[in-house]
Amino acid sequence: MTAPQDIKEPGLTIAYNPATGEEIGQVPNTDLNQLPEIFAHARAAQKIWAHRSFKERARALRLMRDYIVANAEELSEVVSKSNGKTLVDALATEVLPCTLACDWYGKHAEKVLKEKKLPIDSPLFINKRTVIQRKPLGVVGIISPWNYPLSIPFGEVIMGLMAGNAIILKVAAATPLVGEAINKIIEAGHLPKGLFQQIVGSGGAVSQAFFDHSIDKIFFTGSVPVGKQLMEQASKTLTPLSLELGGNDPMLVFEDADLERATNGAAWAGFQNAGQSCGGVERIYVHESVYEPFLELMKKKTAAMRHGVGQGFDVDMGSLTTRGQLNTVEQHMEDALAKGAKIEAQSKPVGPQNGYFHPATLLSGTTNDMLLVNDETFGPIIPVMKFSTEEEAIALANESHLALTSSIWTRDLKRGKRVAGLLESGVTTINDHLYTHGISEMPWGGWKHSGLGRTHGHEGLLEMTHAKAINWDILPMKRNAWWYPFDENTYNALLKAQRMMYPQDAKEFLGSALGAAPTMVKKMLTRWKV
Repeated sequence: MTAPQDIKEPGLTIAYNPATGEEIGQVPNTDLNQLPEIFAHARAAQKIWAHRSFKERARALRLMRDYIVANAEELSEVVSKSNGKTLVDALATEVLPCTLACDWYGKHAEKVLKEKKLPIDSPLFINKRTVIQRKPLGVVGIISPWNYPLSIPFGEVIMGLMAGNAIILKVAAATPLVGEAINKIIEAGHLPKGLFQQIVGSGGAVSQAFFDHSIDKIFFTGSVPVGKQLMEQASKTLTPLSLELGGNDPMLVFEDADLERATNGAAWAGFQNAGQSCGGVERIYVHESVYEPFLELMKKKTAAMRHGVGQGFDVDMGSLTTRGQLNTVEQHMEDALAKGAKIEAQSKPVGPQNGYFHPATLLSGTTNDMLLVNDETFGPIIPVMKFSTEEEAIALANESHLALTSSIWTRDLKRGKRVAGLLESGVTTINDHLYTHGISEMPWGGWKHSGLGRTHGHEGLLEMTHAKAINWDILPMKRNAWWYPFDENTYNALLKAQRMMYPQDAKEFLGSALGAAPTMVKKMLTRWKV
């Protein structure tokens, strides 16, 4: 089989099904000489769109939602063939979340982004009033990954649109046909021409072009090294970034956990999308008292898994998406086995195995010096390790430079919430894992090297805007009390005002108030005679 990423044709990005090696389409590359025109159209359309009401914007999202629902089978097939995941995965984790996102942002963006009053706390500013407005950024660039080529970029696109921005999307080179599918969804919304545009081509060239043309913000999902490179580029122009850079996510199974649910959840969150989920299970720590029964259940469920071409319904897990990712998974596996890890169970192949397949694999005997424990493997390998105490479990979970998600499995919800608060990750779930990216209202993002900023929900909408404060006086005054000219009375009045606001006792409050108020009011009402 020929690796998709090894074939280049001038002017074209060729799409391959990574599960079969078959060519499934070609998409013309964008002529980067056209970028000045692309940006000009985007800025002109954004000025029109920014004046549209939230109801008008939401109407466009409803049209997109209706298109997605009507074409769900076709969209699922495009994603499955482009990425290698199964049809069920494509529908459940890509297509369905897009419909939910259209619905939630259409209903709630106005409430999140509408003008809000800011309460004034200090009596020193009793004559002042403030509101906070959320203004569109302008033109937003989105650089999206191949692991969730539909749901990740589409959610960010509609966040940006509801906030009043124009969008320029760069889809992953491995999944260009999904970019074409996104174009069709957006066209259903009847947006102003140029408001949404897509660029196809080399990621490095496109990101540099974004900076060269003064993009207002970039949302990037991808690897830590590329995220750091973008930060270095952005520093030259002070371009703001939102970065989601992956995870090495732990799952903690306590002694009182429901092991049937825990093993079901571990298998899905660890093997779903062939393990290519930044928020999936990468490390499992199980209390020593239930380690053996947990491992036995996981062995049975892993062995029952079936991997193969995902367009039918006789497999549970599809292929990896790129040759490079398969190489990484194989390297991590070889490293673990060389250092003493043991394969406890693997999934069964079904049908032709001509693509980038790796069996779902359960490992025991893994240690912290192994690549798959220290780094993000991004593949269908699950290591299971023991812990003795709650404190040890927390320390093991937090012992990573990545901190995107984590999960706790226990029947004691109070304990689960307490431990959740001690885990270093952007998202922690109790008795579940991975699904929260599909909840539109829940913020998504991580700590440490997992990135900067948030997408989704209130926080994601706010990331798509500038905050603007507007402040004014209720009653007309000639001057503020602290304006020129300065004199001793001004100084004494300000001292007394401070003591009035923070008195030691009631006597000091009363005395300071009687001393400060007349002087301050007199100054504010009289002219400055020069």
